[in-house]
Order: sequence, then C-alpha cells, then structure tokens
Amino acid sequence: MTALVVGGGGREHALVWKLAQSPRVDRILCAPGNAGTAALAENVPVKTTDLDGIVDLARREKVGLVVVGPDDPLAAGLVDRLQAAGIRAFGPSASAARFEASKSFAKDFMRRHGIPTAAAEKFTDFESARAYARGQNYPLVIKADGLALGKGVTIAEDFPAAERALSEALVEKIFGDAGNTVVIEEFLSGRECSVHALVDGHSWLMFPDARDHKRALDGDRGPNTGGMGTLSPSGRVDDALRARIEKEILAPFVRGLKEDGIDFRGMLFPGLMLTADGPKVLEFNARFGDPETQVLLPRLKSDLVDLLEATIDARLDSVRAEWDPRAACCVVMASGGYPGGYKTGVSVDGLDSCGALVFHAGTRREGDRVVTSGGRVLGVAALGHTAADAIQSAYGAVRRIRFDNAAWRTDIGSPDPA
Repeated sequence: MTALVVGGGGREHALVWKLAQSPRVDRILCAPGNAGTAALAENVPVKTTDLDGIVDLARREKVGLVVVGPDDPLAAGLVDRLQAAGIRAFGPSASAARFEASKSFAKDFMRRHGIPTAAAEKFTDFESARAYARGQNYPLVIKADGLALGKGVTIAEDFPAAERALSEALVEKIFGDAGNTVVIEEFLSGRECSVHALVDGHSWLMFPDARDHKRALDGDRGPNTGGMGTLSPSGRVDDALRARIEKEILAPFVRGLKEDGIDFRGMLFPGLMLTADGPKVLEFNARFGDPETQVLLPRLKSDLVDLLEATIDARLDSVRAEWDPRAACCVVMASGGYPGGYKTGVSVDGLDSCGALVFHAGTRREGDRVVTSGGRVLGVAALGHTAADAIQSAYGAVRRIRFDNAAWRTDIGSPDPA
C-alpha cells in the first residue's frame, strides 16, 4: 500500500522510518516532511492545516493508510474528512480529539469517571479567575484550555505570577482563542512519566513507559519546551505500577468512552505525575508524543501497520506487540535561543557518520546541504542494553554532529535523586 504521514517534525520522521520497515508498505508520502523524511518518503508541500489539500492528495495518490501526527489537524477534523472520503486514517475524530484540544473537557471527563487527577476549576473571566487564584495555596498551575503549541502551561510560584499568567491568557490573549478559557489546577508533587496506549473504543494496548524532559536547561531549569529528550523505560514504573496505571487510568477511560458515547480510536498519551497517593493524570494527549515516539518506535519489533489498522478496526484485543528489551535514549539538538528566538538556515554536518538514529525535526534541504529550519532541529536516538549504555551512545553521536550555536541538555535520562 501507499502510506501518507501528515506532519513535518521528529515524530513524523520516526513514524515514516517505522512504516518503511513494514512489508505491507511499498511507498510513503509525507506532508510536508523534512530533510530526514525525504530519504525514506516523497515529501509533498501540503501544510498540515490544509485539510482539503491532504484529502485531495490522499485521494489522488490512492493512499491506503493516513497517519496523522500533530494535534492541530486532529482537532480540526482531518480524520473525519478522510473517513468521509473513504480513506483509512489513524487518529481520533475531532470530537474525540477534545481530550487534548480542551483541558476543561478532559478534566470534566476525569471527574465523572473517577480518573485520578489534580483538583481544578475553569474560568473565562479574568476577575473571577484572579479572585479564585488569590485564595489558593502555591505553587499553582495555570493552563490555557486549548492547543497552545505546548506553551500554554505556567507553574506560578506565587499570586503575582498567577495574576500575570491569567492576564496573558484572558486579557492580552497571547494564546489566541486557545486561552479564552483557563484551567487553574492544584500543583502535584512527584515524578513525571509518559504513557502511550492505543485505544480502539473497547480495549487498549499499552506501550512501554517513557520519561520526557520539558525544560530547556539542565537540572529541569529554564522555560518549558516541546521536549528536550526522552528515555524509555523511564526507570520509574515497575510491573506493579504499570498494572495500577491500567486499572486506575486506562480501564476507567475506556469505560467512560462507552458511557459517554465517545468513539475514540487512536493513540492516548497521558502525561502522569507519580505522587505519594499514586499515579495522577496531568493532561491527556490524543496522538503520538514528540519526542517520546523517537524512543518508543525503535523499541517496537512488531509491524506498526498491523497495530494501527487493529486500532482503526476496533480489534486491538486480537493483536500483540513485541518490544525490544533494550533501553532507548533520544537527545534533542536545538537551535541556540530555543524556545525563544533563533536563527535558521544553518548548515548541519556529521549526520552520516554519527553512529546513531537521527530523527530530523526542524530541517530542510538546500541543494546538497541539510540546514536548520526550526527550534528543535534533531532527535539523536540510540539503543543500549542498559539505560546508561543508551545515554552514552546517544551523547556520543550528539558530539559528532555539528551546526553553529547548537544547544542540548547534558542530563537526559539522569538518575532520579535519592
């Protein structure tokens, strides 16, 4: 079949890389793609938000499976449009994508169905939100309700910081419509981990856990980013905790779908806080994580197409996934200044001789050169028999890749403090 991957980041490069290993796929398109996907797929210059263009492309090229990477086209209803055109597509409908597109929708769902999460209230009015925040304990978490490119969350250490965050969202509108509603949450203490599970509306297939590093600087300092690196397994989830996550989060999620009449078929990606009281959901995402995908797919030994199609057809209970027992680490190399301002068009060297899997995120081709085109440029990934081996291999490759003003964290996968 011909497969189409929608998106142009590191997650999409990893999806293209894995689909290319399937004997069921003989041609891959990627819209719009990047310099990395171009080595495995035909890049097509169609934006992820151009729903008409993507549907036309899939119809014209007789695509057998569309895999939607980013959150925006899912929330806009791309999968609905593709299915209406008779094209098989992986990802939730617009209605089901609300678990990510609206934090208040997700929070209300969790309350109804007993899924452990932080206490929270939602507001559309600045003065009401400000009055509520004044009486709360700190730190406090302020979240824009909608999709804000991973930048709509503020951890306010005191009331003035909360007041600023509320003003930015509700008065200054720095997040646009995504900030018309804000969710104010209690701050949860503990250790974070990421969980991925394919969900077909009736059953689920849980992937190995992973650990993301969101802050820009070592020691979890600096501004939040889209993710500076990942490790899988996280080293934070044993068999007993995994069983508890399935029992307390995934099982009630699927029961809630049935009770509420929500047809969710896609990837559920809850970010979790492992608290003293057990795992609690920080947020739901409705697609593959980035850069979590860059460590999960290298560990997947099964055919990804089989798993995605079982999800679409609501027969996940009939398939199994086989996983490489080795650990995987991914270190993100970013443009200096990210997540603030940064320069693009910078030549990248050393890619062919670095000795690791390199997933392109913000790159493009200019003639024979690969140049930077975004904030997160590359995800450099490696497998190892232990976490330490994987980390060492990934960082060894990072040191062999060169571009001016490259930035990366040096502590991805570092052990938790005692």
